[in-house]
Amino acid sequence: MKFKFIFLILTISLLQNCGKESTLKKADNFTVSTENLTNTADKNLNVSFLLDLSDRIDPVKYPNTSMPYYQRDLYYIKSVEQAFVDHIKHKKILQLNDQMQVFFDPEPQNPQMNKLSQQLKVKFDKNSTKDRIAGVDKIFTQVPPQIYQSAIHGKQYAGADIWRFFKNKVKDYCVKDKHRNILVIITDGYMYHKDSKFTEGNKSSFLTPEFIRSKKLTTSNYKELIVKNKLGFIPATEGLQNLEVLVLGINPSKNNPYEEDVIHQYWADWLTAMGVKKFDIKNADLPSNLDPVIRKIIQK
Repeated sequence: MKFKFIFLILTISLLQNCGKESTLKKADNFTVSTENLTNTADKNLNVSFLLDLSDRIDPVKYPNTSMPYYQRDLYYIKSVEQAFVDHIKHKKILQLNDQMQVFFDPEPQNPQMNKLSQQLKVKFDKNSTKDRIAGVDKIFTQVPPQIYQSAIHGKQYAGADIWRFFKNKVKDYCVKDKHRNILVIITDGYMYHKDSKFTEGNKSSFLTPEFIRSKKLTTSNYKELIVKNKLGFIPATEGLQNLEVLVLGINPSKNNPYEEDVIHQYWADWLTAMGVKKFDIKNADLPSNLDPVIRKIIQK
């Protein structure tokens, strides 16, 4: 009887240990998986800017007594850059695998602007020095104002072919394996370029105040009309699940109380149709208000 009791105790003990070992293995596997995911998807940032240098930044044509819109753009860029640098500083040098770049589409005809934009392409790896990291803040303080001033003073508003950028370039330029890919688009929310103006049914590659009025999207039932008439942007591509998009600077016309809502709806539907799972669309608010919002988005 005593032998049977001891045997029973040993059996229970063995079963408990096996259960623990199994649990530990599962826990270990889960931990490893999470760490790998964090290292690749969260800790390596790939931040891209697409700047809309259309006449929306003209301080004479579109004045604002609180702060000119081009100056707001510059502060938005600065907020993203500082969030990026803070991210870099919290990593060990050996873990660095992060980059940031600025794009225009189409490319500005001014060679000086293209030369300046090259300075805004920064990349960090295990060989990067602390001085190089510290120098990013200086570059993003000095160079973007020169780009904007060059466009404003020269009246060379190339605009932005946002739709075609998504169609032809966004996957190659803005999506990188084992990175958290973020595309920051600074624009007023209207989409128009002479080289990309066409329609497919009731969907279009452009959106202007005149177009919104022509579709009678000026009342509280704008969403019903969008759904009923299948309005929206034509999807430019697909498969953008690994890209996050942050749209800054939405500046709707004051002539239509629902203009802002229509713009947001068009963008949200468009990004969703192309597979983007995470996006934020923000108005052209004062930088002091948007700065903590931008930092929170970039730094999660």
